[in-house]
Amino acid sequence: MPKHTNGLKATPEFRSEVDERRFWETHDSTEYVDWSKARLVTFSNLKPSTETISLRLPAPLLSDLKALANKRDVPYQSLLKVFLADRVAAEWHSAERALSNRSRPVKARPRAARKRVGRARLRG
Repeated sequence: MPKHTNGLKATPEFRSEVDERRFWETHDSTEYVDWSKARLVTFSNLKPSTETISLRLPAPLLSDLKALANKRDVPYQSLLKVFLADRVAAEWHSAERALSNRSRPVKARPRAARKRVGRARLRG
């Protein structure tokens, strides 16, 4: 990398955002950027990346959610987002695991085990 006339190194070209992230995780930006010339910028015209929805919840469930949020000292809507994100991630993980298990040969259960499962379904 050639040196700039101001003593800073030239910022390399990156093939992807991942490459750029890896680079900045292992390099000191002060060797590449003159932070004394930095200016504060606001992006007031950016649109929020969230969407407003209407969701009907049973009153007891909402009360429990608010109580849990109060206990953690966070807004209940933020806690709900965390709970939803965790559950959605778990569902995706479960679906991926199920897909990867399809490629494995299915092992037949012993006949006795099949009978027990059948009886349990009839009772349940």
